[in-house]
Amino acid sequence: MATEYDFIIVGSGPAGASVAFALAQSPKKPKVLILEAGSRNDDRNLRVSGQRWLTFLQKDLNFGYKTCPQQNVASRELDYSRGKGLGGSSAINFGAFTVGASHDYDTWAKLTDDEDYSWPRIQGRFKKLITFHRDLPAGTDPKYASPLAENHGSSGPLHLGYAKEWEEDLVPTLDLLSQSGYALNPDHNSGNPIGVSLLITSTHDGLRSTANDILSELPDNFTVLTSSPVQNVIFSGKKAIGVSSNGTSYFASREVILSAGALDTPRILMHSGIGPTDQLTKFGIPVLLPAPRVGQNLRDRPFMSLVYRRKPGSTASKRGSFYGSQAAQDSALAQWQNDGTGPWSKYGCQLAVGFLKLSERFTSSREFRSLPEGEQEFLNHETVPHMEFVTHFPVHMYFPPGAFPRVSEEQLVDYSCLSLFLYNPQSRGEATLQSSDPDVPLRFDPRFFAHEFDRRAAADSLREFLERFVEGNEEFRRGTEGVIAGPEKGAKSSDEELLDFWREGLGSTFHMTGTAKMGKRGEEDAVVDSAFRVIGVEGLRVADMSVVPVLVSGHTQAVAYVTGYTCGEKLLKEYDLL
Repeated sequence: MATEYDFIIVGSGPAGASVAFALAQSPKKPKVLILEAGSRNDDRNLRVSGQRWLTFLQKDLNFGYKTCPQQNVASRELDYSRGKGLGGSSAINFGAFTVGASHDYDTWAKLTDDEDYSWPRIQGRFKKLITFHRDLPAGTDPKYASPLAENHGSSGPLHLGYAKEWEEDLVPTLDLLSQSGYALNPDHNSGNPIGVSLLITSTHDGLRSTANDILSELPDNFTVLTSSPVQNVIFSGKKAIGVSSNGTSYFASREVILSAGALDTPRILMHSGIGPTDQLTKFGIPVLLPAPRVGQNLRDRPFMSLVYRRKPGSTASKRGSFYGSQAAQDSALAQWQNDGTGPWSKYGCQLAVGFLKLSERFTSSREFRSLPEGEQEFLNHETVPHMEFVTHFPVHMYFPPGAFPRVSEEQLVDYSCLSLFLYNPQSRGEATLQSSDPDVPLRFDPRFFAHEFDRRAAADSLREFLERFVEGNEEFRRGTEGVIAGPEKGAKSSDEELLDFWREGLGSTFHMTGTAKMGKRGEEDAVVDSAFRVIGVEGLRVADMSVVPVLVSGHTQAVAYVTGYTCGEKLLKEYDLL
């Protein structure tokens, strides 16, 4: 096997695959090597739409990372799942494909002084990556979803859309949300997500679409190697010339692109001698380039779930008869394997999502007003949400047995789950060295709830949602038989009681961002420039969520795809490959 290539891409997740997708457009056919730490991950049965909530439990497909004990979250160690295998985390995530707010990207462009990150250009790249299927179940009122064709792609390798069959209580739940004053948004991926929408997912016809769908279409000038974790970058002076993987050296005549993700790219950089001097010195790693911000600026957002037992005849799905019967689930899997239809293409497949602004009570709070003026302006922009909720999350599949002590496992199938997400958290964490062994993961500390703004936003978002919908909507309240998971005093709880409920059930959304932050050359916190080049060395770029300088107002798999594609386009131009 050849060991010299034009480009080496480390990582096969959404970002790495999208770098490759762009390079594959070149008629000059550069030789490209993609190195993936995990397996080929080609079992179609791992792509069942309704079972996408379980894939992360596959230990061979998940690095199985944990956070360190979270000081402000009852010292809990939290799951920090990352995908391992072709497709990366797109093969184990929950499938939400939300691009965020147009203002996120315009802010990115402003922070980097590079119009390539402005919303019109970013949206153009999304269109190239995506084939969007607008099909809805027969008879569905277009008020629930009417996305415009000009906002979506029609020929890309990623297949997105809505489930073809919905749970019985989905539309009634949308109606209840509308009755509570939440505006319906016909398309959350238009650039303005505010309102209640049907969630667009990376699934179509009951099948999950992953970054592996990009890799499977690459031409023969690409080589993909699995079971090949990268320990470090090889340098000649300060020029990157290759990488080391399991004792084998692979060389790149042009560039090395790290797309290992916000948790692993900093590890590779540090073990290559690029990182905070004190950490490198502590573990005996020779310092090639002092880079104190590598591993810093870790941003992530937490979520938690409210769960209510619903009365028969209320807006309750018939999911209990399915989830409560192993025979029904087995029969459904056989049907899915035959033609991609059936209950595993229905239950847990179509969610509603709400991207919401909070009231003046929040925006006039001391914690909000104490933020820097520029951050307040960002949060007040008309397209930027303060919180998110989703409905129809099959929470009993995600949490382990016994997670809900108020109810038996048999009762846990007849419920409504409403999951809340905290947006624009101000806490900043870090990923730091804890070993001289390059195969040992970094220590991850997102520092959830460290900033007072986050605690205010968490309490207010929960209280407002309880007031306005859970308790404020008379029909939903009448149809609720009992509380499975929720604050005992509901909206009347004190701030601290609401925060305690968050602390009990808080989890990471796995939206880790910013650990090799992009910025302008000369800025203190910039690790890479707007062309993804690691500042201070040559021939090395980073293209994944670690470089993104904003925590985009949506689920980050979409952002990872477009980040990688943007890097690939820049490589095409710089090396005159078109």
